[in-house]
Amino acid sequence: MARSRSLSGAVALAAGLSLLGPAAHATPPGTKDVTAVLFEWNFASVAKECTNTLGPAGYGYVQVSPPAEHIQGSQWWTSYQPVSYRIAGRLGDRTAFQNMVNTCHAAGVKVVVDTVVNHMSAGSGTGTGGSSYTKYDYPGLYSSYDFDDCTSPVTNYQDRWNVQHCELVNLADLDTGEEYVRKTVAGYLNDLLTLGVDGFRIDAAKHIDTADLANIKSRLTNPNAYWKQEVIYGSGEAVQPTEYTGNGDVQEFRYAYDLKRVFHNENLAYLKNYGEGWGYLSSSVAGVFVDNHDTERNGSTLNYKDGATYTLANVFMLAYPYGAPDINSGYEWSDTDAGPPNGGTVNACWQDGWKCQHAWPEIVRMVAFRNATRGEAVGNWWDNGGDAIAFGRGSKGYVAINHESGSLTRTYQTSLPVGTYCNVQSNTTVTVNSSGQFTATLGANTALAVYAGKSSC
Repeated sequence: MARSRSLSGAVALAAGLSLLGPAAHATPPGTKDVTAVLFEWNFASVAKECTNTLGPAGYGYVQVSPPAEHIQGSQWWTSYQPVSYRIAGRLGDRTAFQNMVNTCHAAGVKVVVDTVVNHMSAGSGTGTGGSSYTKYDYPGLYSSYDFDDCTSPVTNYQDRWNVQHCELVNLADLDTGEEYVRKTVAGYLNDLLTLGVDGFRIDAAKHIDTADLANIKSRLTNPNAYWKQEVIYGSGEAVQPTEYTGNGDVQEFRYAYDLKRVFHNENLAYLKNYGEGWGYLSSSVAGVFVDNHDTERNGSTLNYKDGATYTLANVFMLAYPYGAPDINSGYEWSDTDAGPPNGGTVNACWQDGWKCQHAWPEIVRMVAFRNATRGEAVGNWWDNGGDAIAFGRGSKGYVAINHESGSLTRTYQTSLPVGTYCNVQSNTTVTVNSSGQFTATLGANTALAVYAGKSSC
């Protein structure tokens, strides 16, 4: 599958965000830990969205797709086959990238860059920025000496050497144990840091030895840059996500896989101890998501085609205090290889196939809920044993989710102070009495969310 990229659904990969310092923290630095992943949006469109939506909504971060020059082609995965480290991909040039970073920062949004440093391309040709290349030769950057000796595909995930030295879907695998490669990769990341980026998602981190990544990270001019690594969990596999937590955050794929199963086939009541109680990574080093660009296409998680179920899963993720959440925001697809509409230009949300999940009213309003309830534990849990649940976040917030087929009316016990609150899911108000109780009716597949400081709609 030479045309597939490192995160292709056919292959288990790895990535996550991490924080350097005396200890790694899964929640990004600062008070806002929600990342909008604007998949294959061009940089000019990202800049506008930071100003118009992300900043005002309280998103802490925006994650942009790989900016490096890559192979030509309309498919989305061409972005994951770099041919140089120049900012010269389909999403914009260096000037557009710099403007995007500056604009997002002005809106209070930090920038995370999806970085592809495990491999280069699978073939030969001329890149999006005009660079000529062959699979093992990138003039002025890498030659055949800089790639691993194993030039056959990864075939055995029970074999550490095979996973980390052979080729992910035939992509030329960089020898990250070499000094020159480490220095060159760090140089790319440091160049991005000079443009003001705040962190990196390390694509296919599972296929890079954690010690190699630690060495590369140690060379950064900003050692506190946010860092999340894509390390897909596989039962019994030789390489495990826990190996990477010393570097920073690791994306917890089990969270997304299990949410699909629970929302489709089991009971939401099971989510009472979701996260560490399910054997996942520590909350302090876990990056979580309902779906990402790979999993929405390979069917392993929920995606936008699941409608209200998908929306409610995102509401739950933002309401429940485990890990640091990513909101996937992409575009409609029937062909899983199809690249972005308009080459990545977003003229308006919900036009030309752009789904803009980060701006769906039920999702975007939960970002402020999460920020307002940060640091508060889950309390006052209620469930009906089935698909209706409710829980509080200390005395700061309360959420109820009805995934049943019919409406539900009940009185909820909270720890909220007496007063009137805006249910941000429906822009209606609820009144909490002196006992901390309120009564509400939730329609099928709807939610309710209230938080301190939001009294009017």
